[in-house]
Amino acid sequence: MTENAAMTGRTVLVTGGTGGIGKATATGLAALGARVAITGRDRGRAEAAAREIRAHDGPPVEVFVGDMSAQAEVRQLAAEVLAALPRLDVLVNNVGGFWGIRHVTADGLERMFALNHLAPFLLTHLLIDRLVESAPARVVTVSSDAQRLGRIDFDDLQGERKWSGQRAYNQSKLANVMFTYELARRLRGTGVTATVLHPGVVRSGFGAEEPGRIQRLITPFMRFLKSPEQGARTSIHLASSPEVEGVTGQFFADSKPRRSAKPSYDEAAALRLWEVSAELVGLDATTAGRLGPARKDAS
Repeated sequence: MTENAAMTGRTVLVTGGTGGIGKATATGLAALGARVAITGRDRGRAEAAAREIRAHDGPPVEVFVGDMSAQAEVRQLAAEVLAALPRLDVLVNNVGGFWGIRHVTADGLERMFALNHLAPFLLTHLLIDRLVESAPARVVTVSSDAQRLGRIDFDDLQGERKWSGQRAYNQSKLANVMFTYELARRLRGTGVTATVLHPGVVRSGFGAEEPGRIQRLITPFMRFLKSPEQGARTSIHLASSPEVEGVTGQFFADSKPRRSAKPSYDEAAALRLWEVSAELVGLDATTAGRLGPARKDAS
């Protein structure tokens, strides 16, 4: 089966699909025949992106609007997705951001942790029943090799005691990996897989609102970095390729499986992160969706 045939009739939701890697991912999947939906914060920008993403003679790209750093908007967005999409074959958790200055969301949470980790955690929970009903289905989460420098500081998850934008970003990207591995364990037997990836260092507007030291250092070398289209290749591969059908609980870079940071394989820490995350988004960690009870063997 070709990748094009594999995506025919399949529905994909790409979060943060109005620019950069997200838009390139949505464009690539639309070109492969998928019915594509994207999320964005601004309706005008999202609708303009949707028109650009739409494949020749393909169906219109659907748009869902919300600031995913705010939990009420994630819940509203999920309700609209469930009402509009009778099936969901792939969820690409792509949305993310970087800020050099500490910001607090409407929910009183540090913004990078809220957007980069808690938003995909909550959205996946809210959509998991639809994914299971559509199985075989896939959850693909965009992380970063910054996860290799990350540490989950359970005593200061929100950076209230000690703040560093880069440290907070690294932590959120490690959380993406640990979430994916725990999700994969909980979804065994459902027909839904969970994978996570490093897209490479990509030329985009990522972090441009408040660039940190790393972003400023990269700027002179932008022409040597990957294009958004190149950065999207691993996301597209994990969302569409028959080669990874049934593959779950793995980290990828350049469309190949890789080892992630050593702390990402700590199942006890992953379980603790899961339970803390569930509490922070107002979910019961033992009953939320179809994700199963907390595993007592990891405690």
